[in-house]
Amino acid sequence: MATEGGGKEMNEIKTQFTTREGLYKLLPHSEYSRPNRVPFNSQGSNPVRVSFVNLNDQSGNGDRLCFNVGRELYFYIYKGVRKAADLSKPIDKRIYKGTQPTCHDFNHLTATAESVSLLVGFSAGQVQLIDPIKKETSKLFNEERLIDKSRVTCVKWVPGSESLFLVAHSSGNMYLYNVEHTCGTTAPHYQLLKQGESFAVHTCKSKSTRNPLLKWTVGEGALNEFAFSPDGKFLACVSQDGFLRVFNFDSVELHGTMKSYFGGLLCVCWSPDGKYIVTGGEDDLVTVWSFADCRVIARGHGHKSWVSVVAFDPYTTSVEESDPVEFSGSDEDFQDLLHFGRDRANSTQSRLSKRNSTESRPVSVTYRFGSVGQDTQLCLWDLTEDILFPHQPLSRARTHTNVMNATSPPAGSTGNSVTTPGNSAPPPLPRSNSLPHSAVSNAGSKSSVADGAIASGVSKFATLSLHDRKDRHHEKDHKRNHSMGHISSKSSDKLNLVTKTKTDPAKTLGTPLCPRMEDVPLLEPLICKKIAHERLTVLIFLEDCIVTACQEGFVCTWGRPGKVPAEHFSCSQEDRMQGVLQDQD
Repeated sequence: MATEGGGKEMNEIKTQFTTREGLYKLLPHSEYSRPNRVPFNSQGSNPVRVSFVNLNDQSGNGDRLCFNVGRELYFYIYKGVRKAADLSKPIDKRIYKGTQPTCHDFNHLTATAESVSLLVGFSAGQVQLIDPIKKETSKLFNEERLIDKSRVTCVKWVPGSESLFLVAHSSGNMYLYNVEHTCGTTAPHYQLLKQGESFAVHTCKSKSTRNPLLKWTVGEGALNEFAFSPDGKFLACVSQDGFLRVFNFDSVELHGTMKSYFGGLLCVCWSPDGKYIVTGGEDDLVTVWSFADCRVIARGHGHKSWVSVVAFDPYTTSVEESDPVEFSGSDEDFQDLLHFGRDRANSTQSRLSKRNSTESRPVSVTYRFGSVGQDTQLCLWDLTEDILFPHQPLSRARTHTNVMNATSPPAGSTGNSVTTPGNSAPPPLPRSNSLPHSAVSNAGSKSSVADGAIASGVSKFATLSLHDRKDRHHEKDHKRNHSMGHISSKSSDKLNLVTKTKTDPAKTLGTPLCPRMEDVPLLEPLICKKIAHERLTVLIFLEDCIVTACQEGFVCTWGRPGKVPAEHFSCSQEDRMQGVLQDQD
């Protein structure tokens, strides 16, 4: 791991860093903040968040940026690496009283140059639908806080929907809304739809359709974040109880779970092809989980405090033929491999499947992801071949490459995966950027099962539509939750008994749900740089830059190598050397 020197150098804010792609450099003129540029006193306020949308206008400058700072919400034209930010002309600015914005999300499906739908969640539990271009506030949901009084932790539009959105709260509940429906003037009454281990899904009982369409009750503590898979079929949720839960969005079934090393999980993201999930949290680690195998395949240690955001870089993540001279495909296909777009999942999965075949020229895979934390550091990580596909010559019999001893679980597998007999625990692994992994399970069989579940789930829950499927996702997120007071006492007691016996933290460590540190590869970051004075709360990878933000309210743009116009990024040889030196600090 790149370490920093002692004393003064320890607190020095880095403005550039070097990776194998070249020099990334902070662009001071592309910084967005409150118009007065005064650092925000972040004591006791909610995290700064950033949302982007492209309006697809003809001007070539269609990117829009929204961010919250304290009680304020700003909406700007985002000029990125091309031009300096003009903070004197926000398109829209709002200051709220009695509550603070906590999160927001644009509807990319309906966005135009004349109108855009922005959802904003608040600390008192409300959700507002606004159009910052028209400067209109169209609707307020949970206005009287009759649905939930706790802070909104995450709000997102349902992929592919113009009207459905999902809202998570610090109560551990999650609700599905339709913008076309009202919330009613009285507290909603619910009817149990489905329940499972430590979760329950309810529909709203009323004569006419009203919000929320569904309510999920899961786990103990807050549901901190959720993320849809690239194809929109699965939902990954992380909770304060320390669990990652992944749900099949169509069949409303739990696909797999993972437990943090300790403490709550705070953030989650999917790889561009939907094959891997990365989480971060209060254990200061990033954890990589295989969707197909339902197991932990690696952990990364580089942060010195809680990890607040994790994100994959789709523009650096690559799938390439091992022989660089020959590429069996068109130029367009090759670009698809290097730059995963909105349709990345299917094309990438087909190419990745070549890696498991017996073709003479295997596919080389490298995933890049990043993380930021309360330690004010940015870390970049590479997930490489030897972690993803260990024991290459034995790829067709991976489930038999290792044997586990009777008292030790297979490294990184989860409680939902089938334990392969005859595997032995691997020896302790040193810290490395790419370490071999010793236990692997079959990736193919599980995906085919998942496909079948999707097909059967669509017909079984056809009347429940998208909203029902989402609720299940949330349910599974809180596997350790024991408070199910709204369910009948008999079913609740039975459910809680199962939950407590299966998720006792003292008993999960060293099990497939939470493998020991020595049982899985330990990644080191490619770079680990202090880039802010206050805790970092945003990390977004764009095609020509990386965007970060800290709790002081500064949204920073880092130009990618070769992506910044010369007049905005005059990088001399001295600058490049300085970047290398900083990388060695």
